[in-house]
Amino acid sequence: MLIPSVITIHLDPVLVQIGPIAFRWYGLMYVLGILAGVWTIRKYANERGINDDQINTLFWPAAIAGFIGGRLYYVIQQPLDPYLQQPWRIIATWEGGMAFYGCIFGVVIALLVTCWRTNIRLWPVLDAAAILALPAQGIGRIGNIVNGDVIGYPSELPWAFLYTHPATFAPSTTVAYHPAAVYELLGNAVLFAILWPLRHRFQTPGMIFALYLVGYSVAQIIIFIWRLNEIVLWELKQAQVTGIIVALAGILLALWLRQEYRNSNAQTA
Repeated sequence: MLIPSVITIHLDPVLVQIGPIAFRWYGLMYVLGILAGVWTIRKYANERGINDDQINTLFWPAAIAGFIGGRLYYVIQQPLDPYLQQPWRIIATWEGGMAFYGCIFGVVIALLVTCWRTNIRLWPVLDAAAILALPAQGIGRIGNIVNGDVIGYPSELPWAFLYTHPATFAPSTTVAYHPAAVYELLGNAVLFAILWPLRHRFQTPGMIFALYLVGYSVAQIIIFIWRLNEIVLWELKQAQVTGIIVALAGILLALWLRQEYRNSNAQTA
């Protein structure tokens, strides 16, 4: 069979194997991504009144909740019989499977609870978390690229990816696919390039977070045109349905925040 001129990837998703323990590119990239995200937003968070101790207080509940939320949101979208028969597979992230909307929901809930318990201002925290998420997820997508677990439809375009290593999650080693993980990475980079210069221009607390919800959701609606997933409603995939709902919620939140900010200024004038 003649394979078109595409990009061939022959990387083992396992970076290092020590006995039964496997260290994977996927986990390494997300750890590096989170560290890069924290480094990126630390000064910004300090300027918004969030000190380093508060960042540390917020980080671990948000990181754990994001991981749990991302995994559970992925699992509930799959056929549940395998997970009911073997419940341990719910935490088997090495088999592939994290849904970033679940991460967003988990992180937001954790930050809501932690800010309420510690009297830390919520909206500046959510603004900082939105900016943190973009480099974290962008670098994490490199792990998806190696894994072959975020792919699009079969393609013969010159930038299509052909996964030839048998340990990847790609359905076939003889078919090239749209590199959906690269599209996701580029979407994160574009959104970061938009929000980073705006971080000091908006005086309304929470506005960066609202714009992040809208921007990320619009990117998902577009990217999933090419990403390989099942249709769930009309001609839409699960992430597109969620994206429409979250984008609308982000728009409503932005309008509410702006009105609240105007009312607050009017009362203090």
